[in-house]
Amino acid sequence: MEVYSADRSLKGKLRRRWARLVNRRPARLSLDRPMVTFSFDDVPATAAGAGAAILEARDLNGTFFVAAGLAGQDSPFGLYAKDADARRLAAAGHEIACHTFSHLDCGKADGPTIAADVARNTQALKAMGVETTTFAYPYGDVSPVAKAVLGPRFVLLRALHHGVIETGADLNQAPAVGIEGPDGEAIAVRWLNEAAARKAWLILFTHDVKEAPSPFGCTPAALQRLADKALAMGFDIVTAAEGARRAA
Repeated sequence: MEVYSADRSLKGKLRRRWARLVNRRPARLSLDRPMVTFSFDDVPATAAGAGAAILEARDLNGTFFVAAGLAGQDSPFGLYAKDADARRLAAAGHEIACHTFSHLDCGKADGPTIAADVARNTQALKAMGVETTTFAYPYGDVSPVAKAVLGPRFVLLRALHHGVIETGADLNQAPAVGIEGPDGEAIAVRWLNEAAARKAWLILFTHDVKEAPSPFGCTPAALQRLADKALAMGFDIVTAAEGARRAA
């Protein structure tokens, strides 16, 4: 099974760059110490299992961006978590956050299609007893239209370009850093150091969490080391919803 990729053409890159300039919602942050969020996109079963367990062992909560239409299906990341897993995560104090229901590419879709797919996902999660307040663009793909449609609905719209969140950063197209691939842990450490130096908020994300991860996932050991490093550095480890509340 091939992994779909967002539009990497010059047109796609220019669209994402243009989107950064419009429909913005500037963050306002004044932190005594840096913040970091550990998040999991699409929520493969290993993220709901091993990933959550690593955080829970340290009395931490993460953010799990769920596309309800993928529940239980197979993928390049392994099986996706089921509805019961999402309920368990929520009961354990983790944030269940919103993707699109079908993992729709919001960079290419029109406004009504985006709104309908997100509404479907919202209703599916509500049926599990979950109210969502933050959103991650599938594939990190975004457009001015997507920001305009989703900005009024969520307190945070997370993208995939690298960076930290500090005063002036756009909460409708927030940066994030992936813990993925052979250099993922080292890159995440560099951004932890950057966030610490600037007393900023860093959002980390990954997909599967297993010994032989996909190119978009990480090993349990890497996640453990990053969580321990963040704690040792004095980071306040928060969910995306809590970080957005402080940045409003």
